[in-house]
Amino acid sequence: MKKLLTLVVTLAFAAGAVGFAAAQTPTPAPIEKAQEKKAEKPADMKRMPAKNANGAVKATSADSVVVAGKEKNKEVEWTFAVDPNTSIRRDGKSITPAGLKPGDSVHVRYMDMGGKAVAQSITVKGGGMVKKEAKTEKK
Repeated sequence: MKKLLTLVVTLAFAAGAVGFAAAQTPTPAPIEKAQEKKAEKPADMKRMPAKNANGAVKATSADSVVVAGKEKNKEVEWTFAVDPNTSIRRDGKSITPAGLKPGDSVHVRYMDMGGKAVAQSITVKGGGMVKKEAKTEKK
């Protein structure tokens, strides 16, 4: 009888310990957070084709650049959003949007994200208006 009582107590203890361990397993919250982050990005963001624009800088701010150029033989004006991931380069060196000057000839690689043109990279082409003006002033 003593053995039976010891066996019952041992089984009860083991069942309680298993239940306690099961209650301590981590919740799936980290997986949900990862899924939320994926949901924030458009599902086909990798499939969205990058577009290109060429023109002259009209205006700049800390978070946007306005470029005037031609598209399908018509004069157009684009406003590109600029974020910390946007690469802006002049003469092979990184610059900020403030480094762009009105009249600079630029090539912009951008993507449409939620109806907004977001610049991926902006490259100042050689021989922009600012450089030409500087050359004529030296003469």
